Amino acid sequence: MDLNGFDRLDRPDDGETRSVKVMIAGGFGTGKTTLVGSVSDIRPLTTEETLTEASAGDDRLIGVADKTETTVSLDFGKIRLNDSLMLYLFGTPGQERFWFLWNGLFKGALGAVVLVDTRRLASSFRAIEEMERQNVPFVVALNIFPDSRHYPVEEIRDALDIPPHIPVVACDARDRASSRDVLVALIRHVKDRFAVALEPR
Repeated sequence: MDLNGFDRLDRPDDGETRSVKVMIAGGFGTGKTTLVGSVSDIRPLTTEETLTEASAGDDRLIGVADKTETTVSLDFGKIRLNDSLMLYLFGTPGQERFWFLWNGLFKGALGAVVLVDTRRLASSFRAIEEMERQNVPFVVALNIFPDSRHYPVEEIRDALDIPPHIPVVACDARDRASSRDVLVALIRHVKDRFAVALEPR
């Protein structure tokens, strides 16, 4: 089966480009906007709004007390991984009060990245459950913050009850190369599961 070299990111141009939709999901304050911004080839579209006292009862700032802005709709960016694959990135809002937007955002998505803050694992439970509910192929990316403790990947996998076939990778969402590696891991995971979905039509 011809997979068009999506596992070889240096493949030469054959004149055909496939565009796919990828979701960047996760709990509140896990780094979704940061990842989209760090890796996008264009200036990303964001819907960041300032957190105010009015939202104090809705947004739990435990572990992210320094956070001053939040995504209220979506983030959007794009990256060309190679000459034949363009990813359109859609970052989801993390707060529970905006989760109703997720159903529409996930329509037509090839796969998703679930960002996890290892200091606040519980904040990502809902995102992982949603991937499984919507049957969206996904990888888990452990966003390493400066004050994060190091945990073996298998401990995180057990704590989040992530099945063995789901890749778990560490990343720094601020770093373009690191964020790109997460997207490559997702594409390879999708290719392994649903190779036919990546074939040109």
